[in-house]
Amino acid sequence: MIRKHRQLACAATLVAALAMAAPAAAAPQVDTSALRNAVTYDGIHEHLEALQALAVPFEVGGAPTRATGTDGHKNSVAYVVERLEAAGYDAIEQDFLADIFVEESAAFARNGVPYPRYDGETGVWYTADFSGTGDATAAAVAVDFTPPTDQASASDSGCEAEDFGPEVVGKIVLLQRGTCDFGLKAELAGEAGAIGAVIFNEGTIGQADRNDVLIPTLAGYTVTIPVVGTDYATGFELVQASQAPGGVTVTVSVQGIVQQDVETANVIAETPGGRADRTVVVGGHLDSVFEGPGINDDGSGVGTILETAEAMADLPAPRNKVRFIFFSGEEQGLLGSEYYVSQLGKKALQDISVMLDYDMLASTNFARLIYDGNGDEHGFAGPNGSGVVEQVYKDWYDSQGLSYQTIPFDGRSDYDAFTTAGVPAGGIFAGAEELKTAEQVELFGGELGEPLDPCYHQACDTLDNISELALTQHKDAAVHAVGTFAQTTSSVNGTGKASSSSTKAWDWKGDHQVR
Repeated sequence: MIRKHRQLACAATLVAALAMAAPAAAAPQVDTSALRNAVTYDGIHEHLEALQALAVPFEVGGAPTRATGTDGHKNSVAYVVERLEAAGYDAIEQDFLADIFVEESAAFARNGVPYPRYDGETGVWYTADFSGTGDATAAAVAVDFTPPTDQASASDSGCEAEDFGPEVVGKIVLLQRGTCDFGLKAELAGEAGAIGAVIFNEGTIGQADRNDVLIPTLAGYTVTIPVVGTDYATGFELVQASQAPGGVTVTVSVQGIVQQDVETANVIAETPGGRADRTVVVGGHLDSVFEGPGINDDGSGVGTILETAEAMADLPAPRNKVRFIFFSGEEQGLLGSEYYVSQLGKKALQDISVMLDYDMLASTNFARLIYDGNGDEHGFAGPNGSGVVEQVYKDWYDSQGLSYQTIPFDGRSDYDAFTTAGVPAGGIFAGAEELKTAEQVELFGGELGEPLDPCYHQACDTLDNISELALTQHKDAAVHAVGTFAQTTSSVNGTGKASSSSTKAWDWKGDHQVR
């Protein structure tokens, strides 16, 4: 997922919602057992085995990959089309052209001495997703540094244009994680005349995920300068050095090439029956990063969606049409989903009742995470009906006696194009590079302080990076939601009646909401 990575861009912390109610008190509204029983772990794993076998190295000596534009991705498209057509669907390849950025080199240094790049285990920095390119060496300037406490930071470092005075022109800015998107910080820095940026973690005392290496995503913003992410200790060291006599010189370099007009395609199939004016879109991304084959990210989602489509083909037609979409170019900036939505007319868009996004369902150090559709826990909601989607997942986990947490819509996966267009959406997530907290260990088990997916965006994201327990639990929740919305008799978005709490006095602007 384009979560690539990534620490959440918002300052809100994950909110735990213990879900230990007795099954009888939280029985799901729709019986989806036939569909859930037909979608098996073994069936999904068969698809994962195929995707791994279809991955091909992008370059000599490189890891097998299914990145957009590569032979591995083309093989993946052909495989999904073949399986869908064998199940009786009319599979459509929606062709489009994509601009693909391929990083060739990057560097981060202090006074000419390189810092070690983060490799998933060691190192202190990583290139920000969707960084600008260039070689920048200049004095460093700290922007609104806030000393951390034992509570989440209220730092607004670089969140407003006024934060960048004339002193940043021609300099490298040091930006602290805080209350606004990483991309906003980097965009404003470039507009103010900075020639490079270092975004460092916030530093909350006693919270590993607020101190370790950041891999910030800048998606959705126009960033023209090279940007890297680093840990709090490195960032604080540079802040201190920048304020000392003589200052400090920092190098930030990101070099790459943009492959323009790369031919690629989304794959689309839908049930032949069902009400078209209540179409349920079920989506995940078919591409991986260049660094690996992406069997969890997002083979796990693709395998689950494909197995669900095959299972539905053998069951009675659903009440509402279900459309399965396998997006291309997600890891390059949600390109496939944005293209798909851009091609919809007003009526076709209105006919989509809900979008269910499945991106990373089998993380080995997993959590059970649900998007906060109504915004009551993280401060901002999806379009009307998104709160109902959230509740469907909560009710399911409640019925199984399983705990969960909610996470905000952060604009890092394919749901974003739909929520931006006003379509209610939701999904579940097993976790990416975020480090497991003590609270999450209590709720879900696993390893404290380790990434939820230890092979996130790495060559080791193979079949060995799949948790059978995580995939089984997440696939049941995912398939239950598909079955629920496929069978709803509601005339509004969602099951039953749309939740009033999912309506907020906000408008969407890109992947943000503004009053």
